[in-house]
Amino acid sequence: MSRAAPVVLRVFLGLVLLATATGKLLDVPGFAGILRSYQALPERSVLPVALAIALAELALSAWLFSGRRVAAAALASAAMNLAYAAWSTAGILRGLTLPNCGCFGVYWPRPLDWITVAEDTVMVGLSLWLYALVRRRS
Repeated sequence: MSRAAPVVLRVFLGLVLLATATGKLLDVPGFAGILRSYQALPERSVLPVALAIALAELALSAWLFSGRRVAAAALASAAMNLAYAAWSTAGILRGLTLPNCGCFGVYWPRPLDWITVAEDTVMVGLSLWLYALVRRRS
C-alpha cells in the first residue's frame, strides 16, 4: 500500500466533511428545517442540534486536515458517519419521503433514499480503512 494512501484518505474525508459543514453553516435555519422534516427531535432542540452537527463536521474536518492523532480522528469520522447511516435508515424505515436528506444542507438537495445510506456506509468504511492504515504504521 502506498505511503500516500493515508494522506489521500484523510484529505478526502476532510474535504467531504468540510463540504457538508459549509452547506449546513451557510443556512443553519434551513438545515434545521430539514432536520425538522425527520420528525424525530423535540422542536426546541432542532436549531441547536442543527448548529452542533454543522460545527462538529467542521471541527472533524479541521482535525483530519491537521494530521494529528489521525487514528482517533478516523474513529470519530466512522462514528459520525455510522450515526448518519442509522439516522437515514430509520427515516426510510419509518416511511419518510424527503426531497432533501440534508447531507449538504439546503444547497445540494438530494432525496433521502438507500443511496444516502450506502454513501454514509462507504464513508464509514473509508474511515475504518484510514484507521487501519495509520494503526499498522505506528
